[in-house]
Amino acid sequence: MGLLYESLNAETRALMLKEFNSDISNGNIYLSKRFNENGAKYFIELMTKHIEDGHDESLAQDLKSKDCFKTHEERNSKKGVISVKVPENAHQTFSEGEFNRFYIRALCLRSIEEKKQLQVYRGRHSENPRPESEVLIGTVVDPGPLLDDLRLNIGVDTALGLPNGPNSGLTIRLI
Repeated sequence: MGLLYESLNAETRALMLKEFNSDISNGNIYLSKRFNENGAKYFIELMTKHIEDGHDESLAQDLKSKDCFKTHEERNSKKGVISVKVPENAHQTFSEGEFNRFYIRALCLRSIEEKKQLQVYRGRHSENPRPESEVLIGTVVDPGPLLDDLRLNIGVDTALGLPNGPNSGLTIRLI
């Protein structure tokens, strides 16, 4: 199940697309290490489509239907490098993370422009929420540093801890 994006509207989508296109222009698009050739081939097109009219769940479905992820990946173990199956939910985890990053970036821009605050909330129920995620809920965040952080740290955990790692279920809203 995808995140509930409370502030997702036409204005937010336009800013998401602007941020995504900026990353394309600057060569900063994050391609999952779990992508196969199809993933590298279709991601930009699919992400654009779902920013314009979709959400993380619909993006995940398209990435899965276009067979964009490897079936196996190499991992270091005590016995050396081994081949393991890519998790069955890789398409969902990746889609949620990337869609949410651009959503948050767009809200940072709106927050600055509209002089509104941003607040962290849980966009998806979690049976076992991480304590570090729980502590962030309700927090008001500064949009400038958060935007800079998300632009700089693509595809990795950010310095400010938002969105707070894969499957955290956290996102932000305008208040």
